Amino acid sequence: QVQLVESGGGLVQPGGSLRLSCAASGLLFSFYNMGWYRQAPGKQRELVAIINNGGITNYADSVKGRFTISRDSAKNTVYLQMNSLKPEDTAVYYCNFYRGLNDYWGQGTQVTVSS
Repeated sequence: QVQLVESGGGLVQPGGSLRLSCAASGLLFSFYNMGWYRQAPGKQRELVAIINNGGITNYADSVKGRFTISRDSAKNTVYLQMNSLKPEDTAVYYCNFYRGLNDYWGQGTQVTVSS
């Protein structure tokens, strides 16, 4: 059974940092491409960052230069380092593992940026 467990969300002041983690089990980690998405209240889920199984990354324009996605195959974990956080980054963040017809999602972790 595939499980993706996110952690690291919370409340942070504008300008602060958080690191999200997504620990995977039940799948062959290195086989998958991975992404982080977010969904703010009243808005559609949007892509934040992706990293393919070759380590190539891509980011939404709104987070370029502030967020970094990375993966650790030894720990079966994908990370999202978020710096210089803004109130508009407030959302529930979801990790996603995908390859072909296989598509798995975590349960989400809340990130709130507020003073």
